[in-house]
Amino acid sequence: MQRVQGATSDAEAQERENQKRRELAQMERMRSLLEAVIEADSTLRALRDQIRMQITEDGLAIEIVDEKNRPMFASGSSEVQPYMRDLLRLIGRTLSGIENKIMIAGHTDATPFANNGRGISNWELSADRANAARRELVAGGLDPEKVFRVVGMADTVPFVPEDPYAPQNRRVSIIVLKREAEEDLRKQASQITETLRRGVARE
Repeated sequence: MQRVQGATSDAEAQERENQKRRELAQMERMRSLLEAVIEADSTLRALRDQIRMQITEDGLAIEIVDEKNRPMFASGSSEVQPYMRDLLRLIGRTLSGIENKIMIAGHTDATPFANNGRGISNWELSADRANAARRELVAGGLDPEKVFRVVGMADTVPFVPEDPYAPQNRRVSIIVLKREAEEDLRKQASQITETLRRGVARE
């Protein structure tokens, strides 16, 4: 009996490793495809210096950063610039066939938001921009059910740590999550929820 259980466990571990390799290969193909479709479009080709793509521990990370003379959004708002809209919709269309979940994060630089006494800060601005990016991805063809998390990070995770005011810190991050990363995020959320639930039950 123990021998059968051991063989089953080994087979399951091998299948998990095979799945990880298939998933990694799919993300590599997706990155290559995105690079190709951006290169094929003359308008979007001009934006390629603002696009960073790499495979990380969490999945395929797509970073779209600001440039001083080519911002992604209208100043101080979540209004998407036309060229940014085209890029996001192309990304949404390209990612439409994937099975993995997507996480979207908005980031600002350290410049305080001029809120005119309305109580709005870079937290609201970054969250609004992340959600604006989500809408454009969906308009491009991304299944809304594939969106796992949309967050605003304000200026807490700068792209250029040595210069918190650099335009590259104003960016949108789109992460095609590996299944393992998605499971970890779900577990973290479940643990927090369970802790809060137990605390309420004791009151």
